[in-house]
Amino acid sequence: MFRHFSRQEARNLALLAVPVFLGQIAQIAMSFVDTVVAGRSSSVDMAAVAVATSFWIPGIMFGQGLIMAITPLVAQALGAGNRMKSRHFLRQGLWLALAISALLMGIFFTISSTITFWGRMDPLLAKKTSEYLFAVLFGVPALMLFVVQRCFLEGHGRTRPAMVAGFVGLALNVPLNIIFVFGKFGLPAMGAAGCGLATAILFWFMAASMMFFVRHTDRAALAVEKPSPAILRRMVRIGLPGAFAMLNETAAFALIALIISPLGVTSVAGHQIAINVSAFVWMCPFSIGAASTIRIGTLLGAGDIAGARRVRLTALTITIAMACVLAVLIYLIRYPVAALYNDDAAVIQMASLLLICEVFYQFPDGVQTNTLCALRGWNDTQAIFCISFIAYWIISLPLGWVLCMTDILTSEPLGVLGFWIALIFGLSAAGLLYLIRIHKLEHLSVEGMKKKIGR
Repeated sequence: MFRHFSRQEARNLALLAVPVFLGQIAQIAMSFVDTVVAGRSSSVDMAAVAVATSFWIPGIMFGQGLIMAITPLVAQALGAGNRMKSRHFLRQGLWLALAISALLMGIFFTISSTITFWGRMDPLLAKKTSEYLFAVLFGVPALMLFVVQRCFLEGHGRTRPAMVAGFVGLALNVPLNIIFVFGKFGLPAMGAAGCGLATAILFWFMAASMMFFVRHTDRAALAVEKPSPAILRRMVRIGLPGAFAMLNETAAFALIALIISPLGVTSVAGHQIAINVSAFVWMCPFSIGAASTIRIGTLLGAGDIAGARRVRLTALTITIAMACVLAVLIYLIRYPVAALYNDDAAVIQMASLLLICEVFYQFPDGVQTNTLCALRGWNDTQAIFCISFIAYWIISLPLGWVLCMTDILTSEPLGVLGFWIALIFGLSAAGLLYLIRIHKLEHLSVEGMKKKIGR
């Protein structure tokens, strides 16, 4: 692996990955601002934002997963020297975004209209959750349009625009939240609904700002063209398995949270702290992986399979080096990190124990993230879906339940720790299967590669 490391590709990956990482930080910060401002309004408002987010995020992730097919398609077209083809993917992506938006808006509207009648939630909490969902759904089309343009620009190797839009959005998020949540300048105090409205407005601003960057990159790209069934089918064929793969992971973690809920507050709180730390740390390998998707797509478009392999192995080397550093760091500061979230000694102890699992979790997670992103560069999303299903639903969840709830494999039930041990096994299996798959693809002939990526 190390003999295939390329310093030039390492620099290319770093230039692409750093803005991706910072853009992810901006998104997390926006969610943090929403939670803090809602909490200052009332505990019910904060809970409403959290409950609404549990409905909102899976749908949005599914939509983004479907649209993300645009990035490698654009990169491949540009690698082949076909700028006009890359424009078609953007224009058709806009139609796809509108279709996804209509579907998601219908789902969110149905939930917001009926949640108060479900009868399993505090009436006030249900009302505020409904109001948040109704307010934020008007931003769905803007978010999907933003993602399409972001993917188009990333296909061009331009990852900074999304970062810039994210940080400008973050700067506007604070005042908009304060204005709508607490009612400033003569407006009524809206509570949780104010967070939803502020988020929707920000999405429209971010979508509009990306239009500026797209026009700066390719002035003719945003011209209107009628829907092309052939291109839309290709985008859906590539994007849909990737979207379902995202749901595999999201649904698996949601189910784990439900399964461990009877174990008590300490286990649930410790698990949540470990999940939050894991999500933050995961942005490092994901950023490198996203950069490798772009570079691999571009090189495959140019017919350079050896170059694509060199990029993957360079990215893998960087990812493993980062995993070593992060593993040591997590082990050393696990107690102070846990204490930032909670001051209960039992919760801190539980979270610290799970963060030790996070130390070992770094390596398989880094490998599987890196290789998964490489497969995206090959448009091989069906393999991603199948392997993620095996990793989470065939290995991690069943094994986690056995370790958590029974003494079949251990002297006594391990509780929530059992699921984290199972996740290490599941992600290790995913990493191995992804490596086997990408190794097979990298040994295709040039003609076989062109057939695979659909050139």
